[in-house]
Amino acid sequence: MPELTRAILGRLRKFIGERRRATRLRVSLPIAVSLGDARTMKGSRQPQSMEGDTHDISTSGLALRVPAIRIGEHYLAGENRSLNIKLELPVGPVEIKAAPVRYERLDEDETEIGYVIGVRITEMSATDRARYEEYIASLIKKQE
Repeated sequence: MPELTRAILGRLRKFIGERRRATRLRVSLPIAVSLGDARTMKGSRQPQSMEGDTHDISTSGLALRVPAIRIGEHYLAGENRSLNIKLELPVGPVEIKAAPVRYERLDEDETEIGYVIGVRITEMSATDRARYEEYIASLIKKQE
């Protein structure tokens, strides 16, 4: 989708309202993201992961802020792409497998240059899921 179209849709979302089912919580947490299919990076001299942070989180997905949309020559938001995300919670790291569902370039008036990638969580260990949801519950409780 062309960048202009993405920008317009992103702005419309602000005016029309969100249609997401899970409550999104704005929080900035460190992340490391890599491609889910390690075979695509085999033998590559390019970095195999990228650091960034979260824009927001929910029980079903995250919005990731990253400096680039590609690792090497592979798009992070490519069709049928799987991402491995290491999320640093205050209680320790959790590992998440996720599928990108959208992306948009950050506005030029933002202090950082990069992209926001919206991802849907597809897999987590039971232990990591419990810690992740406990953290989200604590954020919701603080907002009340």
